[in-house]
Amino acid sequence: MQDTSQKISHTYDSALEFAKSHYENFPVVSLLIPKDLQKHVAIIYWFARTADDIADEGILDSKERLAKLNEFEEHLTYLLNGQFNLPYAQALYNTIIQKELSPQHFYNLLTAFKQDVVKNRYLDFSEVLNYCKHSANPVGRLILELFGIRNQQAFEYSDKICTALQLTNFYQDTEIDYEKGRIYFPQNEMSQFNVSENIFANKENNANLKKLLKYNIDRTQALFDEGKNLLKFLSGRLKYEIKWTILGGEMILNKIRKNDYNIFNSRPSLKKSDFSALFLKSFFS
Repeated sequence: MQDTSQKISHTYDSALEFAKSHYENFPVVSLLIPKDLQKHVAIIYWFARTADDIADEGILDSKERLAKLNEFEEHLTYLLNGQFNLPYAQALYNTIIQKELSPQHFYNLLTAFKQDVVKNRYLDFSEVLNYCKHSANPVGRLILELFGIRNQQAFEYSDKICTALQLTNFYQDTEIDYEKGRIYFPQNEMSQFNVSENIFANKENNANLKKLLKYNIDRTQALFDEGKNLLKFLSGRLKYEIKWTILGGEMILNKIRKNDYNIFNSRPSLKKSDFSALFLKSFFS
């Protein structure tokens, strides 16, 4: 029993180191997360990032990536049934059981990663929203569940924030995504603003693309604004953590605006000084 406990503890420690070593638009395991919950946040991140890397990293072809993601999904099912075949499995099982997390959120994440392998264009915004429903929204719901919040309205406001964060990441990574063969801007809106794929290929920050970006960024800001209603359901550290995260997303949008919507050859990102300023702002705004 002690060996099992030590193994799980070691896995949590590895997950924490893993989370701290990866760059995101917000700290994955910040000091605002209570110490007793940090390991649980880290193991969830480890699961999501590992699956995301299968979908995105390396030189595998699409067939091989899907096969590995399907295998990863099988291991998720195994661990939920108490069969631990991967290093992270027992710790993740412990988190899911101990914190009463909804397993469907993990399956939804895998649905999004598989979609990234097989789908690289989106006809309209509803298709983009459906992607966000699986890629981003489960993360917010898992965080709320970790803190014992299971209010449906809170979940829906969280979805708005997480969708806005995902969309913000799309704008931020437009150039990177195109190099991977993906465009997340809705095809019908690209036509509406007379934006062709040649603009992405040529990295052309022209007036039409700027109008498309402004339209999307304004809509994303509206999602952030509506999602802020989540804060009334929160208290203590979690409230400040979510405010900090929202402010980080909004700062990325503002950096794009201030750069006159030029998203090629100038990827907006947050610096350490930005994180510090936003951290203070989350307490006083």
